[in-house]
Amino acid sequence: MRQDENAKFEKKRIRSAHVTTVLSIATVLFLLSLQGIMLGYTQKISNYVKENIGFTLMIKDYTREQDILDLKDIIDRSPYVKSSRYISKDEAARELKEDLGQDFVGFLGYNPLLPSIEIHLKADYANQDSVSKFEEQLTRYHIVKEMYYQPDLIRLVNDNVAKIIFWLSLISLFILVVAIYLVSNTIRLLIYSKRFNINTMQLVGAKPSFICRPFLYKSLVQGILGSLIAWAGTSLVWLYFHRKLPEIINANDMGMVAAVYAGVLVVGITFTMVSAWISVNKYLRMRNSDRIYE
Repeated sequence: MRQDENAKFEKKRIRSAHVTTVLSIATVLFLLSLQGIMLGYTQKISNYVKENIGFTLMIKDYTREQDILDLKDIIDRSPYVKSSRYISKDEAARELKEDLGQDFVGFLGYNPLLPSIEIHLKADYANQDSVSKFEEQLTRYHIVKEMYYQPDLIRLVNDNVAKIIFWLSLISLFILVVAIYLVSNTIRLLIYSKRFNINTMQLVGAKPSFICRPFLYKSLVQGILGSLIAWAGTSLVWLYFHRKLPEIINANDMGMVAAVYAGVLVVGITFTMVSAWISVNKYLRMRNSDRIYE
């Protein structure tokens, strides 16, 4: 009767150890997948912000409109530029009137504003060095009065993006270390629950690779199950933010999300199987007197 109770208790412990292992793996992989997606979107948000920084090319007064449109055509063909927009004197006056809420042209009796070309650069070129080179090229044209932009804003965006990527990478590394620790501990618990079977197999001359095989197989299954649970949790979070921020998080990002999911699966399987291999071999190398059989 007591043996039956012990056997039931042992099975319950093993089942609990399996569940604990899978949930531990799933939790860590979920955090890792979120970190991976956040890193991916950090770059996308950074590009979005950079490409929305406006650079205004002020044109000299009384310049022929055709000359301005010719310059705009040259700008559009530049590898630096994502988009450009010509703003005439009259259009600039209308926009400023809407912003101020009063007719300043009627008050002054003339339109003091200059025609301009509003430029948005590609994200790769939205840095101080590229902007300075681009400014030097454009100011050579005789119809250009000056190029107006905020260098401090460009520097601030690039510095903040670099800091965000650094800290996210550091957090990802920390989570990875925690993953290794959790997986190793939960697998040691499984090994402990099978300690008598392992000892018996050693006594009959079983090779370490043969003893490791069932643990590796279970680790493979646990890694896959943990990855699937992590995928489900990450998908729910992604769908939530997709509804909240559709202009940034959309279906075009599925390639990046799929890459993160694939990475999570590889990490989940690799770490569980490597941890199982190390833990079993470490246990097998222990002296018999150091093992616990209570």
